[in-house]
Amino acid sequence: MDRAAQSDLSLGFSSSHALPLPPPRIPIADDSITLQIDSSPTPPVPLQLLEQRFEGTGSSSRAIVDKDEDFDDDQRGEFILLGQPLKLKRCRGSSSSKRFAADPETRRAAVKAWGDQSLSEADPEIHEFMEKEKQRQFRGIELIASENFVCRAVMEALGSHLTNKYSEGMPGARYYTGNQYIDHIEILCQERALQAFGLHHEHWGVNVQPYSCTSANFAVFSGLLLPGERIMGLDSPSGGHMSHGYYTPGGKKVSGASIFFESFPYKVDPRTGYIDYDKLEEKALDYRPKILICGGSSYPRDWDFPRFRYVADKCGAVLMFDMAQISGLVAAKESPNPFDYCDIVTSTTHKSLRGPRGGIIFYRRGFKGKKQSINLNHCESNFQYDFEEKINFSVFPSLQGGPHNNHIAALAIALKQAASPEYKAYMRQVKKNAKALASALISKNCKLVTNGTDNHLMLWDLTPLGLTGKVYEKVCEMCHITVNKVAIFSENGVISPGGVRIGSPAMTSRGCLESDFETMAEFLYRAALIASAAQREQGKSLKSIYHCKDIADLRNQVEAFASQFAMPASDM
Repeated sequence: MDRAAQSDLSLGFSSSHALPLPPPRIPIADDSITLQIDSSPTPPVPLQLLEQRFEGTGSSSRAIVDKDEDFDDDQRGEFILLGQPLKLKRCRGSSSSKRFAADPETRRAAVKAWGDQSLSEADPEIHEFMEKEKQRQFRGIELIASENFVCRAVMEALGSHLTNKYSEGMPGARYYTGNQYIDHIEILCQERALQAFGLHHEHWGVNVQPYSCTSANFAVFSGLLLPGERIMGLDSPSGGHMSHGYYTPGGKKVSGASIFFESFPYKVDPRTGYIDYDKLEEKALDYRPKILICGGSSYPRDWDFPRFRYVADKCGAVLMFDMAQISGLVAAKESPNPFDYCDIVTSTTHKSLRGPRGGIIFYRRGFKGKKQSINLNHCESNFQYDFEEKINFSVFPSLQGGPHNNHIAALAIALKQAASPEYKAYMRQVKKNAKALASALISKNCKLVTNGTDNHLMLWDLTPLGLTGKVYEKVCEMCHITVNKVAIFSENGVISPGGVRIGSPAMTSRGCLESDFETMAEFLYRAALIASAAQREQGKSLKSIYHCKDIADLRNQVEAFASQFAMPASDM
C-alpha cells in the first residue's frame, strides 16, 4: 500500500484501516515556520478548507507573531485543513521573527531605503560601465552622423519622475486617470513642434509619441495602407533607410516595411551619386506606389521636393519625407523645406535636432488644395485630409503602448531650443564644419560620393585605398574615433562595402569650429593610411595592431585633442 493510500486526508471521510504515519514536516514560504501534520485518528468533520483553533494564545495574531518573543512548543497555531489537523510553529531563534516583529515605522523605512540609494550604491557594476562610457565619449572624436550630445535640461527631463506615469492614449482621452499635467506637457510639446518648423495647427497636426523614427514610419504605413500595398523609397545602398523597405540582393526581406508591404526602390546614378530623378519618375509610373518616400540616412545632398511632388501627383501617391538626418537643418531653415510639398513628414528627435531618442510624425490636416495632376482623385478640391485619425490610431493602440512621458518632456525642451536664434546659429556652424571637413579630405585626394555635401554628412569612398568600411571603422575605433561603415554604389553600378559615413553635429555640439574639423580630417587620413598598410601586411584581421606604435601615437593625439572640448550635460 502506498503512502498516499494510507493518509487520512479525506473530504470528511475516515478509514478504519488507516495506519498512523510519522508526522512529516512541510516547509512553507518562511523557512523559519513549519507545518506539522498531526496524523492521529480524528473523527469525520464537515468539508472545510480552513478552520483556525488557537491554543495557548490570546489572539490569532499572537499565534503567528509575538514581538520580541520566541515561541515555545505550546505556543502554536492549530489549523484543520481538509479535515486534517495542522499545527503552525515558529522555530526558536528565528532571524525572521524580528522581520515580522518590526513596528510600522521600521517596516516603512525598510521599504523606502533601497529606493533612495544613489546609482553607485544601488548598482556599482552598471555605474562603473556608465562612467567608462562617459570617459570614452569625452576622450574620443564622435563623427557618426546620427549621434549628438543633448543639453543638460534634456538630460534632466529624461531622468525625471515623469517616467513613473502611465498615460496610454492622447491628451484628453487617456486610459488612466491622473494625467492632467502629462496632458499639458504633451500638448505643449505638440505646439512647440509646429512652432519649431513654422507650421500652423489648422494645416498640420503632429504625433510626438513614437519611440523611434522607424516606429513612426511603420505607423504611417500601417495606418494608411493595407498589408501588401506598395511603397517606394530610396535604395539602402544609395543612401536610403531600411525602414523604407529593403531586400538583400538575395531577396531576403530585411525590414518590417518589406515584410508587411511591397517595396520597390529607386536609386542614385552610380556615376554621380545623385538621385536619378528621371528613372525615379519612370519607375514610379510603372510601379504606382501608394506612398512615395523621400529621405534617407546617408544622402549628402539636398532633396528636390518640387520634383518629388510632381512625381507623386502623377502616379497618385501620398508623398512622405523622412527628415531624420536633417530635421535640425530644416528647423533652422538651412535646408529646403519639405512641408511646402509633402503630405507627411517623419523624423527622429535626437540626431541633428539634438533632442532625446524618439520619433515624431507630422501630417497634413484640413482641406486639400487643388493639385495639377493627371490623377482625377488628386485634382479634386474641398476634400479633407484623413491622415490624423488613421496615424494616431496606428501609433496607439495598434503599435505602441503608453508613451514615454519623460521623452516627450525632453522633446518639448529640445523643440523650444530649436526655435531659438542660438540653435539656428548652431546649425549654421554644423554645415560650415561639414563643408570644412569635406574640403580638407578632398584636398588630400580622398574620394567623396557626390564630391562634397549640402548638409551635415559626407560619404567617403575608401575603395581607391583598397579598404572596406568595416576595416576602416575598426582602425578608427582603436584610435578613439567613431565613424560608421556604409555600402555605396561603385561607378559601374555594383554595390561596394567600401564606404564610410562621417558627420559634424556631435563635435559641433562640443564647440568645434572649421579649423578643428580640418585637424580631424588629418586624423582620419592618417587612420586610413595605417589601416591600408596594416591590411597589406596582415590581411583583414587587425586584432594584433591595437598596440602598434602608429595606432598608439594617433590614439594619444586624438585623446589630447578631444579632451580640450567639454562634453555637454556632464561635469567633463
